Amino acid sequence: MSTAKEYYQVLGVERTASEDEIKRAYKKLAFQYHPDRNPDSREAEEKFKDVAEAYAVLSDPEKRRLYDAYGHEGLRGAGMSPGFSSVEDIFSSFGSIFEDLFGFGMGGRGRRRGRGRGADLRLQMEISLAEAVSGLEREIMVPRLSTCPECQGGRAAPGSSPRTCPACRGSGQQVLQHGFFTMSTPCQRCGGSGEFLDQPCPRCRGAGRIEEEHKVMVTIPPGVDDGTRLRLSGEGEAGPPGGTNGDLYVDLRVLEHPRFERDGVTLHTEAEVDFVKAILGGEIEVELIEGKKTVSVPRGTQPGDTLVIPGEGVPYLRRPGRGDLVVHLKVTLPKKISGEQEELLRRYAELSQVAVKKKKKGFFGG
Repeated sequence: MSTAKEYYQVLGVERTASEDEIKRAYKKLAFQYHPDRNPDSREAEEKFKDVAEAYAVLSDPEKRRLYDAYGHEGLRGAGMSPGFSSVEDIFSSFGSIFEDLFGFGMGGRGRRRGRGRGADLRLQMEISLAEAVSGLEREIMVPRLSTCPECQGGRAAPGSSPRTCPACRGSGQQVLQHGFFTMSTPCQRCGGSGEFLDQPCPRCRGAGRIEEEHKVMVTIPPGVDDGTRLRLSGEGEAGPPGGTNGDLYVDLRVLEHPRFERDGVTLHTEAEVDFVKAILGGEIEVELIEGKKTVSVPRGTQPGDTLVIPGEGVPYLRRPGRGDLVVHLKVTLPKKISGEQEELLRRYAELSQVAVKKKKKGFFGG
């Protein structure tokens, strides 16, 4: 979308709309603005792209959750930009829907998209809570179909070349007329490639692609949460000869931490304080997710009291700044004490009893 339009308004549905309601609304609008029904209409093509972008977000539970919570910025921050660069991309992504609408393939667009697009890939990556807070770059190996390096995707052996399929005359499509639509299906003789091979490439056996382990660098921004999905454009499988690469989607799983719990951008941890410092006040050293920090404990601290350390939580994913660290204080008592310490404590107990008696005497006026 050229402007940040509201997706629910684009499809004409309520924010509480079900998946079926969203799909029905998209089908209706896609049929209305389909390029074959509106030839040479730039406005209709833009609306066709708009409704496809809205459907791409609202039909995906994770993208819809992010959009409902954070809007367009939430999608961009998670690397889930849903825009389509061309009408052919829309047909590639939602082919089954157009088959439902028209009973055939891509509604007259088959010849222009016949080269196809590589499959999208999805994998899960585990990261620690510290890595989710700090962000990181990690190199991963992705098994995928890649363009054959021997024939560069041309499928023919070096020194030879494919010849044009006589059945479809190189188009790769068989064209059928269906009402006011021109429908197309892959050519049965050449399988949609538009070519015959007299000498297939020995490396890929004429497929144009080979299986390999592909090295990908994944950049994870600070502040990601469990379930965040990253999209790496063009890092999926190579398309058929002449086609484009699919995308790689990385689903993040943030592992639990032994000392910290996360609640949005707020971190929680425990820290011990001995009973003397709890009574008199003092300083303790607190473990942070990254390093340590000395903080002051106020006089009269009780078990379960908390201290808030601003800016030591999780970074905001879509704006500058960080959340807070909440420290839950655990007052500790010594298991063994010296004779001198015991004497002091007994003296403290005596003084406490005297203070209580004086208070009672004053209260009753004795």
